[in-house]
Amino acid sequence: MQTTHLRFYVREGMKHEHQPLRDWLFDTARELGIPGGTVFRAAAGYGRHGLHEDHFFELAGELPETVEFFAESDTVNTLIEKVGKAGLRLIYITQPVSAGVTGT
Repeated sequence: MQTTHLRFYVREGMKHEHQPLRDWLFDTARELGIPGGTVFRAAAGYGRHGLHEDHFFELAGELPETVEFFAESDTVNTLIEKVGKAGLRLIYITQPVSAGVTGT
């Protein structure tokens, strides 16, 4: 099945509308019919906010995360538009991918 992979880059402590940003993204994606998403927490990263590395508790809430979804390109574009209209300025990437389930 051809689908689109969407990845947002965020920091784990970011919030929007009084909730963790990843939860807001999940809720918004679910409203659009995207059946699932995943968050990956990085051990280290650098970018416009400088270098952040995992050192026990001193960086709690500061490490990079990616929030990822797979959906049809129209749905992915709608999610990106909703994020922008919500006043969020997030870095993201999209790429066409082939997806499937083993054993079917």
